[in-house]
Amino acid sequence: MPSPADIVLALHALVVLFIVGGLIAIWIGAGARRSWARNHVFRTTHVVAIGIVATLAVLDLPCPLTVLESYLRVGQPGPQGFIQHWVSTLLYLDLPAWVFALAYVAFFIAVVVTWRRIPPGS
Repeated sequence: MPSPADIVLALHALVVLFIVGGLIAIWIGAGARRSWARNHVFRTTHVVAIGIVATLAVLDLPCPLTVLESYLRVGQPGPQGFIQHWVSTLLYLDLPAWVFALAYVAFFIAVVVTWRRIPPGS
């Protein structure tokens, strides 16, 4: 049975997948003329999600999911599972905070440009 911290880690990975994969899916779906690629709820949720991530990074605030996972792991020493190890490794790269802030803002700009080039609901 996964621990609560592992569940938060999995949720975090799904949010990252939604943000990154969502942009790719929008471009592919729009090219294939799929109506879901212009779905207003999907697109609004997508732009808000990356907007929150970029804002937190620019303000140098920690991600609430990262904080929650860390809180849940306190006092739980022991080896990481295989999936947990690789998801953690991919999510928590050891780079300066400004690199992440720059990457998140650039990705947010890409999502906004996509919104303009492939507007929802049209």
